[in-house]
Amino acid sequence: MKKIITTTLSICLGAILLTSCVAKRKYVAARTRATQEHNDNIALNGRVTRLEDTVSMLHHQLGAMGNANANAENELYKTNNELNLTKEQIAAQRARMQQLQSFIDQQQKATEALRSKIADALTGFNSSELTVTMKNGRVYISMQEALLFPSGSAVVNPKGKEALSKVAGVLNTSSDINIDVEGHTDSIPIHNKMYTDNWSLSTARATSIAHVLIDEYRVNPAKLIASGRSEYDAVASNTTPEGRAQNRRTEIILEPKLDELMQIMSAPNMSGK
Repeated sequence: MKKIITTTLSICLGAILLTSCVAKRKYVAARTRATQEHNDNIALNGRVTRLEDTVSMLHHQLGAMGNANANAENELYKTNNELNLTKEQIAAQRARMQQLQSFIDQQQKATEALRSKIADALTGFNSSELTVTMKNGRVYISMQEALLFPSGSAVVNPKGKEALSKVAGVLNTSSDINIDVEGHTDSIPIHNKMYTDNWSLSTARATSIAHVLIDEYRVNPAKLIASGRSEYDAVASNTTPEGRAQNRRTEIILEPKLDELMQIMSAPNMSGK
């Protein structure tokens, strides 16, 4: 009986110990799992914080990029406007230059045609008496003293008037020209009852030519200017008789009116310059 009781107690004690060991293992496992889950939760929280920081930074960057993009769009708009304006300015300037060049070409042709008409009208005179040339867009009719005047005089002789009548015939058919009559002398001083110096002689000769053209051949006086240059616009050396003879001359200078040209040049352009 006693043996049976002892055996029974041993079985019960073993069961209790076994139950206790199983419970302890479950507790340890649960505790370990709880600790792991706690650590995992801490790690996840840290990751969430980092992700939130990253998202915040990206939002800031996106905002900055939006501002930069807006600024870039504004700059692009301004640049496009400036580019379009520049293209318009270039186009306007090109059109203006073409207009100017076209006018210059027309004036060049008209001046050459005038030179040709004058030369044809004066074919009866030789080169020692007069020359007809074109220079700097103007026609120069250079008449020597021997053709126009006695020495030291401003009275036009008959042959000189004949030449002037030919010139006047062309001038009266050419409306858009200005006429400059310039008197020239050599460097030898003059002093007689009529003229005290070469200035007065050269001016008197130019004035005489102007009066012949206006009074006898009906050239429009509004087109005409008369002036004296004395010895100060020589075309040859005054050290030789031949050179001095070339310098004693009267020039009729024909220049096309440049009113239209000046209007083109003075017209405002798009650049405002």
